[in-house]
Amino acid sequence: MRWHILPRPSFRFVAVWQRNLRVWRKLMMPSLLGNFGEPVLYLLAFGYGFGQLVGELDGMSYMMFIASGIICSSAMFTASFEGMYSAYTRMAEQNTWLAMLATPLTLDDIIFAEAIWAATKGFASAVAILIVATTLGLVSDVRALLALPVIFLAAFTFGSLALIVTAVSRSYDFFLYYFTLAVTPMLLLSGVFFPLEGLPEWVQTLALSLPLAHVVEIVRPLMTGSWPTQVALHLTVIASYGVIAFIVASMLIHRRLIR
Repeated sequence: MRWHILPRPSFRFVAVWQRNLRVWRKLMMPSLLGNFGEPVLYLLAFGYGFGQLVGELDGMSYMMFIASGIICSSAMFTASFEGMYSAYTRMAEQNTWLAMLATPLTLDDIIFAEAIWAATKGFASAVAILIVATTLGLVSDVRALLALPVIFLAAFTFGSLALIVTAVSRSYDFFLYYFTLAVTPMLLLSGVFFPLEGLPEWVQTLALSLPLAHVVEIVRPLMTGSWPTQVALHLTVIASYGVIAFIVASMLIHRRLIR
């Protein structure tokens, strides 16, 4: 039983991260195809399809507008998937975490490593799409590189949120509730496919209470040749979600595995 509330991971978490990386390398190609292929199809289908109907949006082509949103949503989906399906498999099906606890690792080390690994997967997926967008001429200049740390932070946040769901899930089927009630609404309402300004005011307020909209508000200007505004506010919201989610996930997983 631990006597503190806040998680206390150590640098031993790196060993868990490396273990996940070695396992992933064996399945790298199908994993990349799933995490990379679907967002690119979204980009091409919506960009070229709706782009013919929409024309320019906020002074840019619809293809350029949607590219930044797809990068953000890809980080969200990939990190969420890793924090739920993969982490749940290691926790409940394979009992990998319990085996790790027989070593000097603590549960805080394992949970933090899972959150960082989910962030790594989400970041890698977003970077791959950023490369495609750059190849297609949808990135204005090198300012897009400044979006990379924001994307990693966002992926950590979504991975930590997913670990909360993992902590309370009793089967894989439970994850559908989170995707339906949280991930999909964020995708549709956070400015990925159309500007927030065109939505009713109460919907804008709802969207800005969720992390994805703040990620888009930073990443889109950096990719389209301008500078984001209210950066401190957006980063605070993203980071606050991530820190609080990680703490809650840690508490719930401790309660589940170490009674």
